[in-house]
Amino acid sequence: MNTNATEFAAAQWTRATGAGVDPHEYRRVTEGLTSVADWGPSFLRTGHSYLQRADNTGSPVSAGEYLLMAARWFHLATLAPYAEAGRAAAAADHALGRAITVLEPGARRVSGEGFTGWLRGPSDAPTVVVVPGLDSAKEEFLDLVAALLARGLAVFAMDGPGQGVLAATTVLRPDYEQIVGRVIDALGVARIGLVGLSLGGYFAARTAALEARVAAVATVSGPFRLDWDALPPPVRDIMSRRAGGADAARAFADHVDLASLAPRIAAPLLVVDGGQDVIPGVTNGEPLARTASHGTYLSVPHGDHLLGNARADWLPHLTDHISHALTGASA
Repeated sequence: MNTNATEFAAAQWTRATGAGVDPHEYRRVTEGLTSVADWGPSFLRTGHSYLQRADNTGSPVSAGEYLLMAARWFHLATLAPYAEAGRAAAAADHALGRAITVLEPGARRVSGEGFTGWLRGPSDAPTVVVVPGLDSAKEEFLDLVAALLARGLAVFAMDGPGQGVLAATTVLRPDYEQIVGRVIDALGVARIGLVGLSLGGYFAARTAALEARVAAVATVSGPFRLDWDALPPPVRDIMSRRAGGADAARAFADHVDLASLAPRIAAPLLVVDGGQDVIPGVTNGEPLARTASHGTYLSVPHGDHLLGNARADWLPHLTDHISHALTGASA
């Protein structure tokens, strides 16, 4: 593996393992890369190997588990520049849909203008909406969804504009509260909990400030503000691809500022940051927690971006926060 591929694989290590892929398999796959250009095809092949296992097993449960793993690998294929990223995102979406259909017959696909996703869990339970970030997708946070489901909640894990399976046909938009409003209408619920990860943390906080039906909110590695000129070139490149060009990306980044919105968040808010998450041009969430009327700040000193290396330090706390805020009972 060349130096660039080695560095890229190392940089994605905790994100990939935090998404739920086996760390040993991740090492086996990435050690075979000769360049970053091999990333997408290699991860796509690994995803297809799980589809084959799903097709060859006689157990519906095993098939569903293999399909969930295929969805993870297909999604991770999109993290490096890859001409077939749209195909990989579609494969992730399809594998997830097959898995949920097998494992949870009561789950339902819900789609509307600017969003799509799966509603899982009890039909009479409080509902949590999980919002992905700049280059993440609903397939990346299956373990978070599982932890929320384990607490008796219903969960809608979504892709929005410029995200996941919708990235090929839509672009990022800062007024994400409009999208979440449509989601709430489509789900037919009176109120929701909201969890946003990475850039999704900004979307969640902004929505909590502007959408009165948000009754609980949590952010993980979410930006309080973005400074386009200070962002690392790889981040600007991803944002440019997802927003529809460099000018549109700069305009989008200029909107990402919660200073005036944070005081308007009335719902109980938990802000989770990793102490090792230092991306130039990104202001972490402490000011958000401090400025919101019911904000709590949890900083994990050894946590990196999305804290895939420290899940035990925040995931139970976050899911308990959402559960308690929505049900009034300890999880």
